[in-house]
Amino acid sequence: QVQLVESGGGLVQPGGSLRLSCKASGFNLDYYVIGWFRQVPGKEREGVSCIGSTEGSTYYAESVKGRFTISRDNAKNTVYLQMNSLKPEDTAVYFCATGSLFTIVADAYVTWGQGTQVTVSS
Repeated sequence: QVQLVESGGGLVQPGGSLRLSCKASGFNLDYYVIGWFRQVPGKEREGVSCIGSTEGSTYYAESVKGRFTISRDNAKNTVYLQMNSLKPEDTAVYFCATGSLFTIVADAYVTWGQGTQVTVSS
């Protein structure tokens, strides 16, 4: 069964850190661009970051640049999103997804995980 499973979300105080994981099963992540997205109720899904399939190029939304780092471990079939200096406005459900285009436009992605909740609050 082809699926992506996110983990690592939770409640953290402003300024804190979390590391999200996106593990694939049933297929090999090596050949795909992996994107991270987030969504809050009533708003559209927002692209956060993506990482390329070959040389590992990365891209970040302006809102997270300098605070978030995306990486991949092909041996573990897993992609990570390290989130530092978290702000209350980072609160959202975070999703990972696979695609073939190097973009953070959600419509370009095909397979999605179920999401993991990140809450930044004191």
